[in-house]
Amino acid sequence: MRQTISATLKTLVLAAGLSLAAMTFANEPVAATAPDAAKGEALYNNGDAKRGVAACMGCHGANGVSGGGAYPKLAGQHASYVVKQLKDYKAGKDRPNAVMSAFAGLLSDEDMANVAAYVSKQTPGLGTAKNKASIELGQKIYRGGIAGKSVAACAGCHGPNGSGIPAQFPRISGQWPEYTEAQLVAYRAGDRKNSVQMSAIAAKMSDAEIKAVADYVAGLR
Repeated sequence: MRQTISATLKTLVLAAGLSLAAMTFANEPVAATAPDAAKGEALYNNGDAKRGVAACMGCHGANGVSGGGAYPKLAGQHASYVVKQLKDYKAGKDRPNAVMSAFAGLLSDEDMANVAAYVSKQTPGLGTAKNKASIELGQKIYRGGIAGKSVAACAGCHGPNGSGIPAQFPRISGQWPEYTEAQLVAYRAGDRKNSVQMSAIAAKMSDAEIKAVADYVAGLR
């Protein structure tokens, strides 16, 4: 009789343990699906006609290297930064842009993550500084900031070679100088407001200083 009771108790304890374990696993968050760079490549190169999503390549070029300063080079950009910018475009508030807001508005979070994963794996496009007269000024600002205006050195956040820091600070080395200049001007004017740090820095810079550092950045390796 005692053996029968003991066996029954063991069975009940085991069942209770299994039930508790099942409840524990059920309450654990489901792991997010990892970004799929292959799907991102397909969307980047071909878009999605069924949803009206245009191919990114049309403006940003093959492998994320655009053909001119009207559109930024995306190759080698940090995936987390790309996702943030797409979400900001989609929200349409702090980084308004009619074309990009319309494009991003059709993308799901998964689409954004996939495209970002793809471009982050591409080889960054190289560039060169073109204005010899302003290279010294550009280098001085990038490496040491502008002490008289309390402008911090760009290298402090974007790194000595412009490779940036994921999420917060983008890769800017090799970027088209026209694009970098346009973004600094937009920050200064308050048209682009999705970085408190950059708005504060650009607000203190003159046109000549912006042009010089934008040109210098283009040649960073």
